[in-house]
Amino acid sequence: MFQKASKKKAKARVAFIGPSGSGKTYTALTLAKYLGKKIAVIDTERGSASKYSGDVADFDACELPTFEPKKYIEALNFAASEGYDVIVIDSLTHAWTGEGGLLDQKDKKGGNSFDVWRTLTPQHNALVEAILGYPGHVIATMRVKTEYVVEKDERGKSVPRKVGLAPVQRDGLEYEFDVVADMDPDNCMHVSKSRCPALSGASIRKPGRQVAEDLLAWLDDGVDAPKRKTHADVIVEKAAESVAEAKELARKAWKTLTADERERVTLAIQNAESAVGTEGEAAE
Repeated sequence: MFQKASKKKAKARVAFIGPSGSGKTYTALTLAKYLGKKIAVIDTERGSASKYSGDVADFDACELPTFEPKKYIEALNFAASEGYDVIVIDSLTHAWTGEGGLLDQKDKKGGNSFDVWRTLTPQHNALVEAILGYPGHVIATMRVKTEYVVEKDERGKSVPRKVGLAPVQRDGLEYEFDVVADMDPDNCMHVSKSRCPALSGASIRKPGRQVAEDLLAWLDDGVDAPKRKTHADVIVEKAAESVAEAKELARKAWKTLTADERERVTLAIQNAESAVGTEGEAAE
């Protein structure tokens, strides 16, 4: 039932939204440098992030050839298994509009829109869960589109009116992040949403170390959160229940496991198989 709520230590979930040239990638890498030491970048922008390597931050990059949500999830899982403190997704827009993204899949499937989205929405939800469940900090960039509403003018004619900019992604995705900031052409960060009080409503030109320190102070102010289970933990636990299911989980997750995790999983399955064999002999 209900119990007294307490704030738990957490990792950052930050989104930078803006047009080309507004400094999304630069700002994301700058922030990443002050949030952690080991940085990974999921690059969907044809290697553009790597142009900042060394000058802005040192990081490892993974360039995605196509942009199915599962490709992002695989990269996130691998980064988690390798212990990256911070992962930058540059950009998250391609999972929506790029080749292999959800809109691209929708166009290729055709047919009834409701039936199509019934198969595509779980992909989107799985990506959101992978982002929220990542054991380190996550910083994502998103492109923007101009948003309009249709209104009646003084003559009663329907006319479009520009009301602002919206991220190029599925509606509502930005609400999954702790901090959402719009970047303008002067490389100024305008915070439109923040769970971190120190950043609420802030406008900061060329944000850097201070933003990271404000975030870390807020994130570290709480009790330790429960340790998140890794894929290896889940497989080892499953081995005690069902060797066959553990093997299937291991097969699916094998590419994302580190060498130590593979050895641990293999040993757990072997021990479980041995125990099953011993029980069978005892029964005879």
